[in-house]
Amino acid sequence: MAKYNESEAISANINLIGGGTEITGDITSNGDLRIDGIHTGNITTRGKIVVGETGRIKGEIFCKNADISGTVDGKITVSELIALKSSSKVTGDMLST
Repeated sequence: MAKYNESEAISANINLIGGGTEITGDITSNGDLRIDGIHTGNITTRGKIVVGETGRIKGEIFCKNADISGTVDGKITVSELIALKSSSKVTGDMLST
């Protein structure tokens, strides 16, 4: 019988907001999230958030890890690691908890 590992279950859930998609409102997720479209609102996830080169976020981000290649206008709070690519544009505070 296999053991249930909560961290594996969390990372198995990958959510995608594709290019050309615009979402307004807060997002809460237990899994990873990739944004290549536009999101206006706060994002809270227990996993990793990836903002692709075409991705734009206007709002606060609370996550475990972040990989930013696009544009973020708001505060980013991570509990582990944040990676900013050369194409990233961040306006706001970055905090580690």
